[in-house]
Amino acid sequence: MGKRGPKPALSLTGIADAGIAVADAEGLAAVSMQRVAAELGYTKMSLYRYLPGKAELVALMLEQAIGEPPELTSQGWRAGLEQWSRKLLERYVAHPWAIEATVGQRPLGPYEMSWMEVALSRLEGLPLKGSERLDTIATLAGHGRMLAQQAASMVGEAEMTQAIAAMLREHGERFPHLMAAMGEAGQGAGQAFEFGLARILDGLEALVSRRS
Repeated sequence: MGKRGPKPALSLTGIADAGIAVADAEGLAAVSMQRVAAELGYTKMSLYRYLPGKAELVALMLEQAIGEPPELTSQGWRAGLEQWSRKLLERYVAHPWAIEATVGQRPLGPYEMSWMEVALSRLEGLPLKGSERLDTIATLAGHGRMLAQQAASMVGEAEMTQAIAAMLREHGERFPHLMAAMGEAGQGAGQAFEFGLARILDGLEALVSRRS
């Protein structure tokens, strides 16, 4: 039997990877300094040489999971924000715990700030106040977070449609407007994320047009 090799050296990247693996599998509540240290084969005190506590650990995990913002290749402010929103949704769907990790007062990392910077760059030159530009990206991010959270909870559009249909079969006479909407939706419904994204940007485009 060969000798066991030395433990791999700890690094912030390795610590974040271990935390992400735990959170992806079991949720953010399962993440602790002790758990992540154990996954790496170290004691909890070893991690404190790199990070002050769990808040900083989660911030590090979030930075690594969300990663650097994409290079927006679409032309024009609207197409650029559409691409930005879809990419952000992809990151949240890949790591659903990141939604919880972005709630409340917390440390912000350079990657997360860079996502904001990239989106704001597409609003440059439009007749919008600084607060309105910030509100725009907050609204887009919030829309993506909501849909990602829905996907993470396994209450997708198909499951919700089935649940509503079952109720309507029993009590359809009580909900005539819902019956009518569901009947039309069956003829070709769009995805909630794309529909909501388009309506947000329609509103912004109308505002920009009025001020221009």
